[in-house]
Amino acid sequence: QVRLVESGGGLVQPGGSLRLSCAVSGIFSIIYDISWYRQAPGKQRELVATISRSDSTYYADSMKGRFTISRDNRKNTVSLQMNSLKPEDTAVYFCNADVLDTPTVPRTYWGQGTQVTVSS
Repeated sequence: QVRLVESGGGLVQPGGSLRLSCAVSGIFSIIYDISWYRQAPGKQRELVATISRSDSTYYADSMKGRFTISRDNRKNTVSLQMNSLKPEDTAVYFCNADVLDTPTVPRTYWGQGTQVTVSS
């Protein structure tokens, strides 16, 4: 069973920074794309950023220049450095990974989420 566990959420003032981490554990051979999503109250879940196994990255427009996604393939972890945080960044942040834990087909797993609140 593959498990994703996020950490690092909390309360931060506008303009502040937080670093989220996600650890992938279990029995698998390869982790492909890893993404961060977020969901604010009353809104749909949205993609924040994605990083491929070869470290190619994608960011949603509103996160470009403020957020940085990175991964450590040896430790099976991914991080999201969030700077210049705004109240509209308040949401539950979820880790998502495409993991090859079967002989042929990768499967998508989600973490349980970590709350980020940006408020003065």
